[in-house]
Amino acid sequence: MKSLSILGSTGSIGLSTLDVVRRHPDRFSVAGLAEGHDVEALSRQIREFNPSIVSVRDEASAAQLRDMLDGNLPEICWGIDGAARVGEAEEADMVVSAIVGAAGLVPTVRAIKAGKDIALANKETLVVAGQLVSDLVRKHNVRLLPVDSEHSAIFQSLEGHRTEDIERIILTASGGPFRTTPAEELLRVGPEQALKHPQWDMGAKITIDSATLMNKGLEVIEAHWLFGMPADRIGVVVHPQSIIHSMVEYIDGCVMAQLGAPDMRAPIAYALSFPERCESGIQKLDLTKVATLTFEEPDTERFPSLRLAFDALRAGGTYPAVLNAANEIAVASFLDRQIGFTDIPAIVEKTMDAHKPENTVDLDHYLAVDRWARETAAAMTL
Repeated sequence: MKSLSILGSTGSIGLSTLDVVRRHPDRFSVAGLAEGHDVEALSRQIREFNPSIVSVRDEASAAQLRDMLDGNLPEICWGIDGAARVGEAEEADMVVSAIVGAAGLVPTVRAIKAGKDIALANKETLVVAGQLVSDLVRKHNVRLLPVDSEHSAIFQSLEGHRTEDIERIILTASGGPFRTTPAEELLRVGPEQALKHPQWDMGAKITIDSATLMNKGLEVIEAHWLFGMPADRIGVVVHPQSIIHSMVEYIDGCVMAQLGAPDMRAPIAYALSFPERCESGIQKLDLTKVATLTFEEPDTERFPSLRLAFDALRAGGTYPAVLNAANEIAVASFLDRQIGFTDIPAIVEKTMDAHKPENTVDLDHYLAVDRWARETAAAMTL
């Protein structure tokens, strides 16, 4: 029996994780749950999975949760520290890190220091502080297992092969809802259109990131840290059907790919049960119905966010942290209708241009850079 703490339990990854747990009560249990937005949903999860510790956004939410629950209460905490305490829970064998954005960094770092294996769905943890997190994973001898479908696909395609035989890794991208939209029409795009992803059911922030291709850019940086590949050995292709989740090309010309329906329960189930596999609940893939798989080069003129992510990776240091923080602010401003769709990458680029390069492996320094970038980007949205 593997006991889990789930950070971000009421988001799309958290809900999918709990569905996998629900299907395998003999294999998985829940030690802790942390959420930031939906106290009512958390109360239902507590009644079903009986965790020993939970965390909510703030003290007011904690009081609200206590009022909702009857009988024996779990330990209730709040804020970033509360989420970190859930990750550190003594009973937990593995932590599913699925808090959206840079807010997931501190709880994930503390879970690693507590010796917990990490199922990583929070790519920003590696984007913001990849060197620090990688060093801590080695120091504390824990496993960092990818949950993003692309990185899970690469992980699976690498199994049984030598690192020195890799030519490059290839991330696939759906292309988002505006794959064929002319550049001039992108100027008039609103949140309603951008939130209509053609393949995946995701939260608002990651859906907008998919529309700008920033999500793929963040995944490029994550792939660098997970698999030790430099920027010039990471490729991206647009694959609208989202059936091939990513590929590994080897020096002999062979390409290994992982295929499956676009459903996050598959990579979640693999991370939870590794090195074994378990039933995930996803629809079985019928290639005769898929019929056609197509691929295109990404258009970095219409979608400059992908180029900016490669620039940040090549620049190194704290540039990826600046990229991520500025993007989070810009996306939130777009969803609030303060800026336009094409303003998102423009604000990110201006914030990166204003940054003075720094090298650090200190958590407080990363967090300070994150704050600076947020304040700088926010000033551009006014």
